[in-house]
Amino acid sequence: MGKVLVTGGSGFIALHCIDQLLEKGYAVRTTIRSESRIAEIKNAMNHYPNLDQNLEFRICDLLEDDGWDLAVKDCDFVLHVASPFILEVPSDEDVLIRPAVDGTLRVLKACSRNDNVKKVVLTSSVAAIAYGHKQSKTYDESDWSNTGENSGITPYAKSKTLAEKAAWDFLNTLDGNNKFDFTVINPVGVFGPMLTNDIGTSNSLVLKLINGELPACPATHMGYVDVRDVAKAHIFSMLNESTNDKRIIVSESEMFFVDVGRILNDAGFKKSPTKQMPNWLVKILALFVKELSGVTKSLGKRVDTDKSRAKSLFDWDYISAKDSIVDTANQLSAMDKK
Repeated sequence: MGKVLVTGGSGFIALHCIDQLLEKGYAVRTTIRSESRIAEIKNAMNHYPNLDQNLEFRICDLLEDDGWDLAVKDCDFVLHVASPFILEVPSDEDVLIRPAVDGTLRVLKACSRNDNVKKVVLTSSVAAIAYGHKQSKTYDESDWSNTGENSGITPYAKSKTLAEKAAWDFLNTLDGNNKFDFTVINPVGVFGPMLTNDIGTSNSLVLKLINGELPACPATHMGYVDVRDVAKAHIFSMLNESTNDKRIIVSESEMFFVDVGRILNDAGFKKSPTKQMPNWLVKILALFVKELSGVTKSLGKRVDTDKSRAKSLFDWDYISAKDSIVDTANQLSAMDKK
């Protein structure tokens, strides 16, 4: 079947990629920054037989050169999923930009030095497509987020945009001797069940809703997709030439955050708010609730995407955003009761 490297193995999307690859019979190598995460990942995958033979670990840091050549060695495919993701605005944007850009280039350079690598699939984001623009439109894969000084783009969106552009630029420098096939996956907001107790950034929003931590919902609009479909898109793209040299937006649907609150309330999570918060109140609360600091510049702005490319390539129907959100809430609620 071959061996697949999945970077950032303790991450939300990466864990689902590992899970689906093991289920298909692939040998998997994954990178982590600390040995302390090994037990957590093994525990999540302990339902697979011969796990020690089929799942191995390498300690690598996106900010360091050491270890990446050994991580890539003998791998047929690479899923570069690792990249920092936080909602709040950090005091120094390089906390996000350097690992995203430099780390992506470290992985790609290591792949170019390894003759085994047939294809690399990069996890980017719709944040590299639809942010920093003044106009409203339906965005597609030909669009790039505006990283200009006055664009109002968040450091996270800027990091994803610069990292993906750096990746495409690097690919253009390769010749026939060291070139590999390449696909970029651009998911919208990723939700769904977790494989470990690490709630993660996206699902922490659902937790805040069901716990009643927000009095109302900010007027943010975004796309939603289940993590299981995002992982499936990575593996499909890894195996199918039809996705080569393409960016692919992965989104089930878009909605305002208040719609998420209403979905949860209707599902029985009665602490979940059903009303939208005035923008001025969001800006005040953002001074105290760090996760809100990253949404203040996008209040009221729609982020709609053209889903036709993914529909033409992928041969399955996505899990609905509603089911994904409710599945997440049910799991979080069960975790809270333990």
